Amino acid sequence: MKTITIELNGENRSVTIDDDETLLYTLRERLGITSTKNGCAPQGQCGACLAVVDGKTKTTCAMPASKAADKTVLTLEGVPAAERDLVARCFVANAGIQCGFCIPGIAMRAINMVEQNPNPSRDEIAQKLDVHLCRCTGYLRIIDAVEMYAKVKRGELSAPPLCEDGHIGKPLARYQGMEGVLGMRPYVDDLRFPGMVFGAVVQPEFARSVIVKIDAEPAKQLPGVIAVLTAADIPGERYVGLIRKDWPIFVAEGETNSCIGDVLAVVVAGDEATARRGAQLVVVTAEPLTPVTDPEAGMAADSPLVLPNTDSNILSKSVIFRGDAEKALAESAYVVEDVFQTQRIEHLFLEPESAVAVPETNGRIHLYTQGQGVFDDQRQVAAMLAVPLDRIFVELVPNGGAFGGKEDMSIQGHAALIAFKLGVPAKVTLTREESIRMHPKRHPIRMHYRMGCDANGKLTAVWARMIGDTGAYASVGEKVLERAAGHGGGPYVIPHVDIQAVAVRTNNPPCGAMRGFGANQAAFAVEGCMDRLAEKLGIDGWEMRWRNALAVGDSTHTGQILHHSVGIRKTLVAVKDRYYAALAQGKAVGIGCGMKNSGLGNGALEWGAARLVIEAADRIALYNGYTEMGQGLFTVLVQFAVEVTGIPAAFFHPRVDANHPLPVGQTTGSRATLLGGLAVKDAAEKLRAALDSGRTLADLVGVVFAGDVKIDDTTKLGDKSGRPTKTHTTYAFATQVVILDENGRPERVVAAHDVGRVVNPDLCAGQIEGSVHMGLGYALTEELPCDAGIPVTYKLRDIGVLRARDMPPVDVILVEDPEPAGPFGAKGVGEIGLVPTAGATAGALYAFDKQFRTVLPMKNSAAAKAMSVGKIKGRG
Repeated sequence: MKTITIELNGENRSVTIDDDETLLYTLRERLGITSTKNGCAPQGQCGACLAVVDGKTKTTCAMPASKAADKTVLTLEGVPAAERDLVARCFVANAGIQCGFCIPGIAMRAINMVEQNPNPSRDEIAQKLDVHLCRCTGYLRIIDAVEMYAKVKRGELSAPPLCEDGHIGKPLARYQGMEGVLGMRPYVDDLRFPGMVFGAVVQPEFARSVIVKIDAEPAKQLPGVIAVLTAADIPGERYVGLIRKDWPIFVAEGETNSCIGDVLAVVVAGDEATARRGAQLVVVTAEPLTPVTDPEAGMAADSPLVLPNTDSNILSKSVIFRGDAEKALAESAYVVEDVFQTQRIEHLFLEPESAVAVPETNGRIHLYTQGQGVFDDQRQVAAMLAVPLDRIFVELVPNGGAFGGKEDMSIQGHAALIAFKLGVPAKVTLTREESIRMHPKRHPIRMHYRMGCDANGKLTAVWARMIGDTGAYASVGEKVLERAAGHGGGPYVIPHVDIQAVAVRTNNPPCGAMRGFGANQAAFAVEGCMDRLAEKLGIDGWEMRWRNALAVGDSTHTGQILHHSVGIRKTLVAVKDRYYAALAQGKAVGIGCGMKNSGLGNGALEWGAARLVIEAADRIALYNGYTEMGQGLFTVLVQFAVEVTGIPAAFFHPRVDANHPLPVGQTTGSRATLLGGLAVKDAAEKLRAALDSGRTLADLVGVVFAGDVKIDDTTKLGDKSGRPTKTHTTYAFATQVVILDENGRPERVVAAHDVGRVVNPDLCAGQIEGSVHMGLGYALTEELPCDAGIPVTYKLRDIGVLRARDMPPVDVILVEDPEPAGPFGAKGVGEIGLVPTAGATAGALYAFDKQFRTVLPMKNSAAAKAMSVGKIKGRG
């Protein structure tokens, strides 16, 4: 160790560092700076850790701390207050922040960029942002924010006001948006408590192996290591799972690990660096076994079992059968048939998994979690520790992105176990590599499709067989394949249906929820078939979709009759002129339609719950059970409350914790706006009634207004009860048009979305832009290939998420077709945004080079080759 001096934010600081320490570690762990975030250390490929060193921007996670000796270091904490306020206002006014984890680094970049170049063009801004990764926004609004900031600095604009009107339809500024831009709103890894210890996980070398011995003695001998915990230390249930309890918190000696993300031990030390060094010293003796990596092979009777306590690798089978598809296909004028294959996708949320557990004097453990269902975390941790539920006080810390990847519990149990065993505050945070190994991915699905139509282009039948690689553990894989089947006919009228979707266990990384939840995979196949049928008929893609699009009174391919809020035709009309204008200009154009459920449906009992707690004459706590993860949930829930009560938005303060336990399940299925909104509306109506009776907020301090809703009228696939088929409560619909330039690169995307009712136009459009960004990556560059069940890369650029310079303009058209079952007609927009994108992109590429593509990502295309990411060395 050695001592260096840094001029940090104008103040000379002497600090003792390790020889191999990064500047980011020094700033965060030794000097108390939290605006610099750790998204990928030591890769230097996400930009969340950006600081200015001697006037130059540096990714501090890739810079040795020793090289900062005697240099000036500027972070957002050291920027003058007026400048901080201005840059934050520009981002919030342009809705240029969602989860916010990447934004402090980008804000620091913006300040430095405009200082050097007062009048940057949009292309110059995009180029400067190249080191930065944003998974939420699609960059377009970030560029808007930087452009506005530069204009204000040049005196061409005034500092932007922020919208304070919280009524429905108004662009109310994002809740805690200003704090988020500046890195002042803490994420879990920013939390610090006196006496806190740190845990580092030990993961296996092989995807499938017998763990013969875990020798922790070398780690225990390292100075600073406090303990090493293993499976033997768990007092209660060792297996967790949202549907099936098959995922071990620890794999024990003598057992077989089932995937590369399993945890064998956790090393505890007084600081993170020592804990990680200790983890490297744990000696694991393992006997590697041949992993099951091909789901089709895994279905065979003679395949090794992925999980020893099961009798088959087949997790689930979902079937939709209506009419006589074989007969209808035989009698069709045109039939297309092909096999489509989608890829494994890493969520790459910017904030890696982190949990903090703090023992309290009353015997409780306070668990700070970023999970998508914190009360599920509470339940599973209590079972693991064999304590009553109320011994675990759970609190949501709004997270830095999730997209479905934080539904399953990851390291919450490990942090809680450390606190429980040692009686001190404990933190466990994953590195980017550990995160990629551990959490579930988007399912790769093989889809064999046959689809037919009559001589007029009306669809007659669809036959499909889907096989999804669900990885080692159940997660929600059976529901993803169920949803793929349930969206396997797209937003079209198809009278005859024969679809089967199978989820198969393998020793690949687990797969579970990811934005779109099976609908994206199915849409890629459906839209490909629609384009080929249109070609056979001699009509264009828009006309083919118009002839078959659902309308009120039609039945989906599952048999659900749609009675209202069926906006697919409105979205087609919205893009029609743009589509035909591009064709007339000789552009390569593709079109895709999509639908996505809101609510779990399929027979699930669902509920929403909210509590409005009057804390002062000008302060109301707004409790709900769902997670804020960048989608803007807290903001729109406030808007529902404002719409009912007329109380200013600034009075409402959303939170999720066990002061008011509201175990509504996971924030998934685009249902938080739907169910959370209904519950807030219910509670707000009771508050409004109290105010109308003559009482004031001051009179009501301490009163709790409860809102609860329940949905139990949907039906399972294959339901035999005789009830009318109702697969889901409602659906969002979309049509997207992808236009390529003369070189085959995406030039523009037009995205028309039926959102029911627009609650917040800026946040809504931002969600769609971010979804399109994710959809283009899905179509062109993103994948997480594995060899022997192990990812071949952990590098962010290899994984293929698009950068700012890769992103085309997106023209968002918000279509309103109100849903009577939703709050004020809203029905959610979080997932539908990328359902049509891959299909539309494939159609545009076919128009460009006449190659019909059935495999994602389409890396052999001109569009993909024009992107700056997704080029994995040695894999083409």
